[in-house]
Amino acid sequence: MARNVTIAQVAEQAKVSKSTVSQFLNKRYEYMSESTRQRIEAAIEELNYHPNIIARSLKQKSTYTVGVIVANILHSFSTQILRAIENNFNDNGFHIIICNADDEPEKERNYIEMLLAKQVDGLIIFPTGGNLDLYEQMKQRNFPVVFMDRKIDGLEIDTVMLDNHQAAKLAVDAFVESDYNQISIITTSIIRNTSPRVERIEGYKLALEEHGLPVRPEYIRTADAEQIQGVLKELFALQEPPEAILAGNDIVLIEVLKYMKDHQLKIPKDVAVIGIDEVSFASFYSPPLTVVTQPTIEMANKATELLLAQINSKNKTARTAIHRLHPSLIKRSSC
Repeated sequence: MARNVTIAQVAEQAKVSKSTVSQFLNKRYEYMSESTRQRIEAAIEELNYHPNIIARSLKQKSTYTVGVIVANILHSFSTQILRAIENNFNDNGFHIIICNADDEPEKERNYIEMLLAKQVDGLIIFPTGGNLDLYEQMKQRNFPVVFMDRKIDGLEIDTVMLDNHQAAKLAVDAFVESDYNQISIITTSIIRNTSPRVERIEGYKLALEEHGLPVRPEYIRTADAEQIQGVLKELFALQEPPEAILAGNDIVLIEVLKYMKDHQLKIPKDVAVIGIDEVSFASFYSPPLTVVTQPTIEMANKATELLLAQINSKNKTARTAIHRLHPSLIKRSSC
């Protein structure tokens, strides 16, 4: 069985000290000549050296690993955020472990416990809201944690999320500007008071009131994804069906578009549509879809910055805050 190559062997091959090899491995090149770097690189390649991550972790008391628990990886928003978070942590020398909770608190609990057992240096969580005791324990232990997309009332944990009231307002304003007054909103289930969904409904109501339009309860619908086709059937069976539909997220938008196609309804002639969250096909769908976008890269950058600050901070009692980023409307032809 081949023995593991050591830093000492790399140093001897490259004719440098072990500390110089260590600096190279940690990407600290400031006091290292180009020829030294090249010799170390050549020695590593010749000897087929691989750093001992476990030994490094024990020595530096860090695993250089963070966990990300996403509520539902099917959302285009989630995959865009994850890609940006992974890039950010890779640039900072960290690996990430991605877990998908499927909006199930028990699954989220299992992942949190598993990641803590693996001694990750911190967590970014899109919280289900169903594990308050675990969130509180991490907070009390000063364990580095950042919430993404959803806030948990009563917990002082750094949180990065969208200004959801503004997102709904941008959509309602666009509908009204195009002379649509009978406006419906559909979101996925709010059974656990998932903050983006609740806040988008609140923003929708406030925007209607600002325009002097009535808030009609029959136009406000929430349901699990598999029930949305039935919700749409009920909406269009109303004596006054909506002229416009605000889809609260990309999963709802896809269900709305399926219904329109299946029932030969033309967008925007029969009903106008705006979705919150950009989707890959929005610009070339027929007609191209108006959407409210989230600044996913900026949100990922902020979450990375906040978690790294906690990981590196000696002051574990730093002030926490909710950081809300601003949405944008991309006007196309669906309203």
